[in-house]
Amino acid sequence: MTPPQRQRRDIVPEPPAPKGGEDKPGNPERMYVVAGPDGERAELDLVTLIVARATDPPPSASPEQAALLRLCAAPLSVAELSAYLHLPFSAMGVLLTELLTAELVQARAPIVRKARSDRSLLEAVMNGLQRL
Repeated sequence: MTPPQRQRRDIVPEPPAPKGGEDKPGNPERMYVVAGPDGERAELDLVTLIVARATDPPPSASPEQAALLRLCAAPLSVAELSAYLHLPFSAMGVLLTELLTAELVQARAPIVRKARSDRSLLEAVMNGLQRL
């Protein structure tokens, strides 16, 4: 039995030089669109909470989007997602905008808690407990 032989590659000729004396190449094709078709991004803050609507990522989702959807089973802030995925906030904004337009995630405002409870309410509860 003889081992398989490597096949030689054909020599590929260089593309012809542009006609008309132009030495500049044309605009390169963009590999990725940074914003949506209308150029707008979602209004996101570092404390905006993100919750996944779908349990499983769709097959067309990129690896970053799939990881983001898995993390968002419970509400997480944009800052937490950025830290977990090791991505800057600008990249998270692009990913989340795509997922928001596809309605795979939901963004909501953070829960704001008061710094201190109302003293009169605490006194009323304490008085009610003492009467028991």
